[in-house]
Amino acid sequence: MPAPEPDRAPARRSARFAVIDPATGEAFDEAPDQRPDELDAVVDRAHRAWHGWRADPAARTTALRRAADAVERAGDDLARSLTREQGKPLAESYAEIARTAARLRYFADLAPRTRRITDGRPVHSEIRWRPLGPVAAIVPWNFPLQLAAAKFAPALAAGNTMVLKPSPYTPLATRLLGSVLATALPKDVLTVVTGREPLGARLASHPGIRHVTFTGSVPTGRAVAEAAAASLARVTLELGGNDAAVLLDDIDVDRIADRLFWAAFRNCGQVCMAVKRVYAPARLHAEVVEALAQRAKTVVVGAGTDPDTRLGPVNNAAQLARVEQVTKQARADGARAAAGGRRLDRPGYFFAPTILTDVPPASPVVTEEQFGPVLPVLPYRSLDEAVDAANGTGFGLGGSVWGTDLDRAEAVADRLECGTAWINHHAELSLAQPFAGVKNSGVGVAGGPWGLYGNLRPFVVHRPREA
Repeated sequence: MPAPEPDRAPARRSARFAVIDPATGEAFDEAPDQRPDELDAVVDRAHRAWHGWRADPAARTTALRRAADAVERAGDDLARSLTREQGKPLAESYAEIARTAARLRYFADLAPRTRRITDGRPVHSEIRWRPLGPVAAIVPWNFPLQLAAAKFAPALAAGNTMVLKPSPYTPLATRLLGSVLATALPKDVLTVVTGREPLGARLASHPGIRHVTFTGSVPTGRAVAEAAAASLARVTLELGGNDAAVLLDDIDVDRIADRLFWAAFRNCGQVCMAVKRVYAPARLHAEVVEALAQRAKTVVVGAGTDPDTRLGPVNNAAQLARVEQVTKQARADGARAAAGGRRLDRPGYFFAPTILTDVPPASPVVTEEQFGPVLPVLPYRSLDEAVDAANGTGFGLGGSVWGTDLDRAEAVADRLECGTAWINHHAELSLAQPFAGVKNSGVGVAGGPWGLYGNLRPFVVHRPREA
């Protein structure tokens, strides 16, 4: 997950802050730097809007469908804004916007089910569901719109209102999205606030917020949970991963190489559930390294606005420094770069797509989440060794197993300690499935009906049976 954003607040805060184009490293626009004390009025308006929003499920469905249509109509403007501040290729920005609209439509048509309890007592007992109130969402910079939608679509569908804070690295596309949604939603049902710390900390601890949903780094997630505990707000935390891909000894390397490469390098490796470690059988290790290195050496790296670009820049200077540091550390530990291994000599935050071999298993590039275009490939001699290594970090978001014998691959996948396991692919999610991690990868469940119910509380009604 993205590195925690540094506290760069000056003693006297300015009204706006600069937004950097990662393809140039230069500021190209500004966003409002809202003060923490402004949140009281924002949350108060969200609470007042909640009373009307929660009262009419049919109107919510209609509004969310209209919101999806509005997002699609604004797709060109949203995509250009997203690529400019995030860095990803324009095609990937369009895909993110499509996913945002799809989430709105999916949750618009999802409703909680009333359940009757039958237990022999002379009463009718029903479990009904009620919304929580104003929800706070704090979203990182790697998928600003898609991850925002993953939070606001189920929250709004459940009858809550939302205060949404994007990363200060990517505020503009989210502000634009908020304006687009405002054409379809009632006033103050969704409010976007932008600013540097301590705005996020204040939002997480605000006594008027009943649920805090956060995606980001483990240290920041812990801080969010501590802040939310002050008002006993519910928390949902998605805190990143260090997903392992275990290759079995019956793989066809040429057949899987493209899928494996893009499972690791999509969005310049800045994906929480990307492949971040590969474990290959010792006899196939060199072949796997060569296949991945060949793709790393030939992929087109450039500005996301260039139609030939397949990999854009790292999003920000702090994350680029992190990627550079773990790569240098790995090489100092004895690793060899079969491809890449360095910053590119050009303006912007570009790092060459990197395949590392001969990496010591204890190197931070293996044990921690590098969150960038760097992939270590490690050999194993027994399957038990590979599974133990895959499970041997503090993360447990996702993992994958690659092999020809699907039954055998599934049996290995069942041994992985993670929330989602894939066979012969990676990081593909359905809107209808739960998404959750174990260990340091998070708390709570997003996605599908589970995401909806995570924004509701049970309300039980008992009444006597009729005479």
